[in-house]
Amino acid sequence: MTAQDFTTTIMVDQSPEAVFKAINDPRAWWSEGITGGTDKFNDIFDYGYEDVHTCKMKLTEVVPNKKVNWHVLENYFKFTKDKSEWIGTNITFEITEQDDKTVVVFTHHGLVPEYECFDICRNAWTQYIQSSLYKLITTGKGEPNAKGKPATEDEMKLSATT
Repeated sequence: MTAQDFTTTIMVDQSPEAVFKAINDPRAWWSEGITGGTDKFNDIFDYGYEDVHTCKMKLTEVVPNKKVNWHVLENYFKFTKDKSEWIGTNITFEITEQDDKTVVVFTHHGLVPEYECFDICRNAWTQYIQSSLYKLITTGKGEPNAKGKPATEDEMKLSATT
């Protein structure tokens, strides 16, 4: 069996420039608690949700209006036995134009069904990309998790059990 990286796609009416700008503002669609730079090559930022999930990302590719790549330098999940999940994986946002629309293909390279966190992470990324990032691009207002508040159903469950 071949490993399948997690991927999801959105299509919007906005320009590649608007999409690129939104992707590079993860505080507006992923988490208000992100610290550090999020839009330039070699920027490093930290994400954290309570003591449930923390990670450190480095921007290893930034091609204006076309592609962004985050490399996971550090990661911690309170709810997994294997504490190395995500470390060394890459998260890409590929932006293309198709039929007067802008397409974003999000792929978390290395997030595979064999991972203990796969179902929770798949559900969270789907909500953040399909709903929050989509809304940020199309309405100007995303749905990031507020500092210390869960945004996804799985985050709410994890908060209640930890």
